[in-house]
Amino acid sequence: MKAETICVGTEILLGNIVNTNAAYLASQYARYGIESYCQTVVGDNAERIKAAFEAALNRSDIIVFSGGLGPTQDDITKECVASYLGLSMHVDEPSMKKIEEHFKKRGREMAENNRRQAMIPDGATILKNDNGLAPGVLIETEKSGAKKVIILLPGPPEELKSVWEADAVSYLRNLSGKVIESVMVKVCGRAESEIAAILDDMIDSKGPVTVAPYAGTAEVDIRLTAAAENEKEAKKLIKPVVKEIKARLGDSVYTTHAGKSLEEAVVELLLANKLTVTTVESCTGGLLAGRIINVPGVSEIYKAGYITYSNKAKRKIAGVSRKTLDKYGAVSEQTVKEMAKGATNLYKADVAVAVSGNAGPDASEGKPVGLVYIAVNVAGKVSVKEFNFSGDRAKIRNLSVANALVMMRQCILEYYGRMTFGSSDK
Repeated sequence: MKAETICVGTEILLGNIVNTNAAYLASQYARYGIESYCQTVVGDNAERIKAAFEAALNRSDIIVFSGGLGPTQDDITKECVASYLGLSMHVDEPSMKKIEEHFKKRGREMAENNRRQAMIPDGATILKNDNGLAPGVLIETEKSGAKKVIILLPGPPEELKSVWEADAVSYLRNLSGKVIESVMVKVCGRAESEIAAILDDMIDSKGPVTVAPYAGTAEVDIRLTAAAENEKEAKKLIKPVVKEIKARLGDSVYTTHAGKSLEEAVVELLLANKLTVTTVESCTGGLLAGRIINVPGVSEIYKAGYITYSNKAKRKIAGVSRKTLDKYGAVSEQTVKEMAKGATNLYKADVAVAVSGNAGPDASEGKPVGLVYIAVNVAGKVSVKEFNFSGDRAKIRNLSVANALVMMRQCILEYYGRMTFGSSDK
């Protein structure tokens, strides 16, 4: 099945809001084994909405609209779809009652235009909206003898997700006649191109399990999807593929749980090995500490974090020698190595991580923007890597943090091995 997303809203075209709905729906299609064929953004204009709808009907099986279900005059998605399909509109009484009760409970008078939110095309199925007033709408029709499914979702992201997950997903599962199961294999420390080369035969395979990599910041997610008669059979198909990917990528695989973050995997590794950690940061300004501290249970092993932004702070707090700073500069392998050693000594931590670099916007001390050094000290063994990132200041800082987490994990595994990993992903 092919799905197509049409996001309605002039505010999206003007760049006033970020279109997170398209990204969310695309991820949902992939999760349920539906091909995402096209994404379209169109303004609040009846003729353009109808033109986008007609094009989508000609090439896709499922057309999902986002936005245009509100009470104002420019909320015209339902009217445009109904008009194109030759359907009349009626007031759905349960939806109207919900809207009326909403205003009554708040002691406010309902405006007449709120009735628009309860107007539904004839023959459509109502999709409940527990987070808003406008219900979603599902319409089944035919185009050139082929069945088409049209789903209209509200624009606010929290409402769209609520309607989708409450009713739309169960419908799509029944539509396929099969259970679709997905597993996420999350990888760090390898480039997407490298992973694609290693898994080339699996990605191109026409077998029952689809393998699709998605690049992130210093990470790659590999989504495995299979369709079967029931959940047990789908999982049975996926299991050997996960095993083979782990065999090929080794310790680069840090989890098979979609919701687990890289920092969670790192903290889990520290806890499993009973290792304490301290961070000392320059260009990242505490972002690394923030990522680590976000993980529940980290208080057992996180000793302290320092932001040594100035050279004076690097000397006084992290113990970097004046000679090193004068000779090599703040952004150097020698300085970051001394920062990692000094951070270890501060609180006698088992692991210390240091970051120093130039996040821009201008070159400093003759060092180019994007040059970053990261050092990890594990039980006295210090590893240092040089990175040359591109992008704006925020991107460089985030890339630095992500790669520092990757290095932490790699260095701990190299020193302590996998014997004590002890996670649910081993």
